[in-house]
Amino acid sequence: SLRKRTRAPDPAAAVSEDDDDVCCEKCGSGQRPAELLLCDKCDSGFHTFCLRPVLAAVPRGKWFCPHCSSNDEHLENFPLVQTKIVDFFRIQRSSHSSSSPTVSPESKRRRKRATGIVFSKKKRKLLAFLPSEDPARRLQQMASLATALTATGTQFSSHLTYTASAPRSANSAALEKDGMQLLPKHDAQTLRRCNQMMDRGEWPPLMVVYDPQEGFTVEADRFIRDLTIIAEYVGDVDFLKNREEDGGDSMMTLLTASDPSKSLVICPDRRSNIARFINGINNHVKGGKKKMNVKCVRFDVDGECRVLLIAARDIRKGERLYYDYNGYENEYPTHHFL
Repeated sequence: SLRKRTRAPDPAAAVSEDDDDVCCEKCGSGQRPAELLLCDKCDSGFHTFCLRPVLAAVPRGKWFCPHCSSNDEHLENFPLVQTKIVDFFRIQRSSHSSSSPTVSPESKRRRKRATGIVFSKKKRKLLAFLPSEDPARRLQQMASLATALTATGTQFSSHLTYTASAPRSANSAALEKDGMQLLPKHDAQTLRRCNQMMDRGEWPPLMVVYDPQEGFTVEADRFIRDLTIIAEYVGDVDFLKNREEDGGDSMMTLLTASDPSKSLVICPDRRSNIARFINGINNHVKGGKKKMNVKCVRFDVDGECRVLLIAARDIRKGERLYYDYNGYENEYPTHHFL
């Protein structure tokens, strides 16, 4: 029979004294035994939250520590991901997916202008994200998201999913009660460029990490400039009236119609992307506004409502991403939000 892989006591069995001596190889603590894994090969202990990528729960079947798994070519590097990263995200198989991002001369000129000391925000042009140059690092970023999605039982999706209860025809920006800002042509092209890069495996520089208090959350894995497109908020589209009793805390307003029965929300509990794991923050509490570095903005894109998460200021590498969950903006910022 397989031995238990955590120190969590079985009500029907006593815990041995030897088991009490197990400590995490990362933090050196033996506390929180229910989250202390034992390697099925070397018996080393690791807290689920000390691993990278973090494990949100004790995995089923055998589990091997990073050292043992790196020495066994038959083991997956990421236990919660059962398929290759390329297949998980349906990345287009081409030479682009395994090489550094291709940057056109025109993009270089645009980037050079944007990196000047003075940047005119009156133009309010959105910027495409800059993927990490190292392909291996991009795979790590995608693996962190794949792990979080798998741990929460969520299927990856890069677009809105319409169902019979809320067909695509229901998503009409013309129904917005106070009108909705049209995404300018230049910004629409930038959004398409971001989607094309992701299709090739040139991923946004974001890493999903696990925090014991906040759960899964997102950190910038490189410097992100103000007004950069972070992600599009996607998931299943449904009428708000169908979700009024829903206990999910990740629903996002998509359409606020004059007729309340036609209002739509995005529900990321079944299908979603990295936007689901970017934390909302209450800007009404002390320090809330200062912590917020991302704006949630709704746009009219080709007649449909779309929700984008956009950098509201320059974001440092390692900084966690937060947006205001008290509401959304109908226009993206034209000045710094502190």
